[in-house]
Amino acid sequence: MREVTKRRWRVALDVALGLFLAFIVAAGTVETRSYWELAGGLAVVAGSVATARRYPVVSLGVALAGALAVPFPYGDRMPVWVVFVLVAISYLAGLRMPRARPGILIGLAVTVLGLPLALAVGADGLGDWVTMVAILVFAGLSPWLLGRYVRVRGELARTGWQRAEELESRQRLVAEQARLRERARIAGDMHDSLGHELSLIAVRAAALEVAGGLDDVQRDAATQLRTSAAAATERLREIIGVLREDAAPVEPVRGDLDELIARARASGLLIDSTVDSLAAPPMVARAAYRVVQEALTNVAKHAPGAAVTVRVASTGSETRASVVNAPPPAGPLPGAASGQVGLIGLRERVRLVGGTLRTGPRDGGFAVTATLPHDAAPVEETEEPVEDSTSARALELARRDVRRSLILAVAVPLALFGLVLAIGGIAFLYQWNTSELPGPAYDRMRLGQSRAELALPERQRAARPVRGEPPSVPGAVCEYYGAGRSWLDNDYAAYRLCFTDGKLVSKDWFAEGGS
Repeated sequence: MREVTKRRWRVALDVALGLFLAFIVAAGTVETRSYWELAGGLAVVAGSVATARRYPVVSLGVALAGALAVPFPYGDRMPVWVVFVLVAISYLAGLRMPRARPGILIGLAVTVLGLPLALAVGADGLGDWVTMVAILVFAGLSPWLLGRYVRVRGELARTGWQRAEELESRQRLVAEQARLRERARIAGDMHDSLGHELSLIAVRAAALEVAGGLDDVQRDAATQLRTSAAAATERLREIIGVLREDAAPVEPVRGDLDELIARARASGLLIDSTVDSLAAPPMVARAAYRVVQEALTNVAKHAPGAAVTVRVASTGSETRASVVNAPPPAGPLPGAASGQVGLIGLRERVRLVGGTLRTGPRDGGFAVTATLPHDAAPVEETEEPVEDSTSARALELARRDVRRSLILAVAVPLALFGLVLAIGGIAFLYQWNTSELPGPAYDRMRLGQSRAELALPERQRAARPVRGEPPSVPGAVCEYYGAGRSWLDNDYAAYRLCFTDGKLVSKDWFAEGGS
């Protein structure tokens, strides 16, 4: 039902557009009663609107072909309906064409074809062709580029968001795997510490069983305590074994922070360290160990040769660990791209002890700082953005392409207009200067002279006054030449020479608004 409604709306919009353009064509030809122009305009409107949705290339070709009507003589007017048809159809074609190349080729073909047509039938020749090209640029190319911009923007938005969703889903999966890995590490730590304590309880209970001075009830309780501790130890081992089954092998915790830093120095890292004696719970101490361990691993991997500062300070309420590296002297290792997985796992461990982790660039290097409270509940889990994610870069590139398309949509028409204006200006000045008739030559002309006797310019003046021209001799052929005034003057003048059977029968000077 929804598809049927959309189809009906599309048909209604197409019909409305066709009726509007047909009205423009009829209104433009009602005064001149040019039925050929009316028929041609209605044919262009019908053909371009009917094919606009299914065959936008054909629709654009029909509309551009209508621009070839510009060079034909229409008296003192230009067919305005061509501009309206071009603006509407060119925009729709740019919006619906999947490829830009057919539209460009059609536009170039119409531009090239219009030149010989203008020279053959146009009253102003090259000037009519320049007018046609200017109309094609502003009424055809500009709306077409705008339509292409809207289409490309929509496509980039759709594909960009799809790509972003895929990448974000993948990153969430990687982050979740890193969290699970860190939880498995924590489970191993729990097994090592809690299993050790349970084993001690079982040993002490066994000692109570054989100790003297106990009655049967107390000895039976000690036996049950030993059995329960052994069972709890075995159960803990089974549960932790399941949790650690899919965990990737990681560097275990060996010794304290001083030993970790000593091993890092022995491997070649330049470390300046200040480590307080940790009076912290075991889980907090292990979290601080992991922060320093992961940060030093990242320095060795991504900033070889950089100086590192390690600070670990502990108070009665919290422990603060900070690892800051300077910029690497020779730059990062080639191909050592960071997947941020280690930091994600580290953030999970810090979160589970109720702490906060801050990472980011600092003074050209990188800083990792963790604040670990000694007695806090785990922080609520939140979505941690991955710095400089691939999806963010993809979206930024998409936005950059859209901005580039918008700039092209504005800059290309302006550049083409400037080119057309320059060519037209040069052609106009050339025609103006080569159609100038000197005043003394005009004064020496006498009625009855043959045209061959007169020293006339190479070509006639195309731009001449439209008002103030005196009546011409019936049956005479008149020619127009420049009268020596600048083209910048609003009241520029012209000479009119009329010939009958090759003989000069009248000569007149007239100016705009004068006689």
